[in-house]
Amino acid sequence: QVRLVESGGGLVQAGGSLRLSCAASGRIFTINAMGWYRQAPGKQRELVAKQHRFGTPNYADSVKGRFTISRDNAENTAYLQMNSLKPEDTAVYYCHYSDSVDDYWGQGTQVTVSS
Repeated sequence: QVRLVESGGGLVQAGGSLRLSCAASGRIFTINAMGWYRQAPGKQRELVAKQHRFGTPNYADSVKGRFTISRDNAENTAYLQMNSLKPEDTAVYYCHYSDSVDDYWGQGTQVTVSS
């Protein structure tokens, strides 16, 4: 089992910044991917950013140039730095972990961007 604990969501004005953190613990495989998804009310969950442990990150087009995913592999922690936030970024953000055997979701953290 893998446990994901997220933190860092909140309310911010448009143009502001937030940093999300996701700490993974438990059965962590060496080869894994961690990422962030989001789900706005009435919409499907969508990929925001994802990075394999030894790979380069990939981003949704809507966040390229504004969001940055990073990882501390020694601490099994992933971060999402979100800059130039827009009201359309408002959603519940979920951390995701996957390896060759299984995948897991965090509990979600609310990000609200006011105009």
